[in-house]
Amino acid sequence: MKRKIIHLAVGKPKELALPNNKRVMTGIEKKLVKTAQLTMNGFENDAPHNLKYHGGVDRTVCIYPYEHYAKLAEMFGEELQITAFGENLIVTNMLENTVQIGDKFQIGETIIQVTEARNPCSTIEKFNAIPNLYKTIHETGLTGYLCRTITPGEIKETDEIKQIHQESHGVTVAFCHEKVLHKKGTNEDFERILAVEALSERYRDQVEKRIKK
Repeated sequence: MKRKIIHLAVGKPKELALPNNKRVMTGIEKKLVKTAQLTMNGFENDAPHNLKYHGGVDRTVCIYPYEHYAKLAEMFGEELQITAFGENLIVTNMLENTVQIGDKFQIGETIIQVTEARNPCSTIEKFNAIPNLYKTIHETGLTGYLCRTITPGEIKETDEIKQIHQESHGVTVAFCHEKVLHKKGTNEDFERILAVEALSERYRDQVEKRIKK
């Protein structure tokens, strides 16, 4: 199973015009690049606007599976724009039901580690101007996921993605979505997620609040 980058993208916050004649500051719009420099704090020339809900050292890279674009295009009857979800890397063969929290991947000079099942943001629907896109992403769990930087360096769009560490706990991104995002988890499920050392602090806080006292 070959994993590879389809698109590499970065972008800083900017004011975007929305279809309802409103304007919003957001970092969701990314521009395709041939190479990008990844630091311990994220990509150079890339940043979120709302630091309360985005960014941080546990979430320096946003990954989105390429396969979802075809599925969503079929569901909505139209092609989505590239980097429709504000992702840095659009990749193949790295779906949410196979990638576990804590898995590590080498890409070019860098090493990254999966830390969080990405929660969908309503800005996605505003940015794409597709009614019910947010609801669909939420319901299907086609959200992508977030990673931290282990080793900084340069990433090229032609780089192959190599898995260098695979967890054995079975806490995949999809598992997190089922138990946390879709609110189907038991205290035992939440404890299983919390036991994953690589879990981001923000997601850990979210899961801890779900535990019934």
